[in-house]
Amino acid sequence: AAAAAAAPPSLRADAATTAAERLAPHEDLNLLPTTFILPNEYSLLIEEFKRSPGDTWIMKPIAKSRGIGIFIVSRLSQLRRWLSQRPANPTTKDLYVCSRYIANPLLIGGKKFDLRLYVLVLSYRPLKVYVYRRGFARFCTYNYTNEAGELDNELVHLTNVAIQKHSAGYSGGSHGWKWSLQNLIAYVEGTRGLEATEAMMEAIGWLIIHSLKAVQNAIINDKHCFECYGYD
Repeated sequence: AAAAAAAPPSLRADAATTAAERLAPHEDLNLLPTTFILPNEYSLLIEEFKRSPGDTWIMKPIAKSRGIGIFIVSRLSQLRRWLSQRPANPTTKDLYVCSRYIANPLLIGGKKFDLRLYVLVLSYRPLKVYVYRRGFARFCTYNYTNEAGELDNELVHLTNVAIQKHSAGYSGGSHGWKWSLQNLIAYVEGTRGLEATEAMMEAIGWLIIHSLKAVQNAIINDKHCFECYGYD
């Protein structure tokens, strides 16, 4: 089923959600942690790093997948060493995204997880979006800690199956360290309550809408084509 999204899209009840061009008022557009593109914005990152010396940052290459090239930094010396190893004339594929790390994530069973949701965009103008109901959560196999000695441990911090499958505790059975979105929603509802669960899913729906609105004028809108995105 699809519903006109004058209200935020519900990922809990509907198999798909259609978003109209006009969005309901929404004050909070602070969707991302502080983020820099490196090496272009390296000097800006250094300034922010010095303002918050106790913070941790996560580095992700923009042109790779399956967790390849991701690492966490907490010291300026790590950033300087990384920069010294970069190409003298980096191309677009050499760029990194550096974001302030979420050091206190929601944990289930002591383990970090992320969500994968699939979004189908039939049109950008007007914006028409469908969200696949069968998303899933991916779990780490090691309990989460933000201790400095474990920042290099990918099995603690990165949920990618390509990384976790090398863990001694990984089981590639029917679930493969994954939960369906429905199971995750049931867990959150059972532990945090219905109101918190609905607020979480509403916020996720608005995040999808606002991210698409941000690139609406930059995407070539061909009425004979569609776009399919994986949101993590």
